[in-house]
Amino acid sequence: MSNPHPYPTLKAVTLTHVRYQRGDQLGHFLAWVSLVPIFISLGGFFSHFIFRRELQGMFFAIGLLISQFINEVIKTSVQQARPETCAMLEMCDSHGWPSSHSQYMFFFAVYLTLLTYHRIGALFRKQMWIVGFVVWPMAILTMYSRVYLGYHSVVQVFAGAALGAVLGGGWFWVVNNLMWCRFRAIEESAFGRFFYVKDTSHIPNVLKFEYENARAARKHVSYRRAD
Repeated sequence: MSNPHPYPTLKAVTLTHVRYQRGDQLGHFLAWVSLVPIFISLGGFFSHFIFRRELQGMFFAIGLLISQFINEVIKTSVQQARPETCAMLEMCDSHGWPSSHSQYMFFFAVYLTLLTYHRIGALFRKQMWIVGFVVWPMAILTMYSRVYLGYHSVVQVFAGAALGAVLGGGWFWVVNNLMWCRFRAIEESAFGRFFYVKDTSHIPNVLKFEYENARAARKHVSYRRAD
């Protein structure tokens, strides 16, 4: 008997392919929420490297990559199945424990909270409310979205959140206690000089510092043109 499907079985890249029930407005909203880690990675850290070249941000991104690598190792080792809804979502060929989305967001939330608190200054005290009222609710919503949409069980998202929080706190300690003293060497290296890599974590108010230096540079250029 001839094969009714002559072509090999196809598998989709599910990076941004999130399913929700048609007509479910909450599901639609939560589907977008579950894409927040991708927006952070591509829109946040990628643009941060292009425009800012901050070492603290680079090591932040490296920590998230390490966290996701650990997540994949654990998933492959444990091989815990996703909920029964995985058949409808066409996700049964992947493992569910721990949730990578929850792990990503809680790593991000913990690291950003510690980083903001660590850089105490007038500007950063004002920014703490952004972390508390934007970042953490988004992390919790992401965790809830994975259960609501049927991609994970409650146990799987809490496991991911706990692991992400521990890794985020641990990586922050490593970067700011063991690696921070090497930031100056990285700045002065051939790599740092070529890519204009810098560290401004020692400056209390970076925006004010850049603003004042930009104005001073403009005045200097104006004086030279006047001469």
